[in-house]
Amino acid sequence: MRAIRGATTVSENTVDAMHEAVMELLDELENRNQLNPHDFVSVMFSVTNDLDAIFPAAIARKRPLWDSVPMLDVQQMHVQGSLKRCIRFLIHAYLPVNMPIHHIYLRNAANLRPDWSRPQSFPAPSTSLESRV
Repeated sequence: MRAIRGATTVSENTVDAMHEAVMELLDELENRNQLNPHDFVSVMFSVTNDLDAIFPAAIARKRPLWDSVPMLDVQQMHVQGSLKRCIRFLIHAYLPVNMPIHHIYLRNAANLRPDWSRPQSFPAPSTSLESRV
């Protein structure tokens, strides 16, 4: 099982603005990672406390094959000075361990994790007992 992170921001707290941002984020996620929602174990969306027009999961459920994915929406902890109007996701999926993952950070959220602007790949886990000690 692998985890994929991503985030974006919206211009205003409206259904239309959130719909546009979530769809753009998930389009980029699917396109850059060649993902199939059937491989998803779960998706968690978080939003900052200044976003309450619609649940991101309600938007995602309208996408092809996303209607059967377990999803949860939560409110991001408020920290003074943190990024405003931000939508984040954490996806757990069954993916090959050697498959590079592209974490998706768009709009103003691109500054959250500039170190993840390149695909993340991890070596295959070792099967030897010594490597697990």
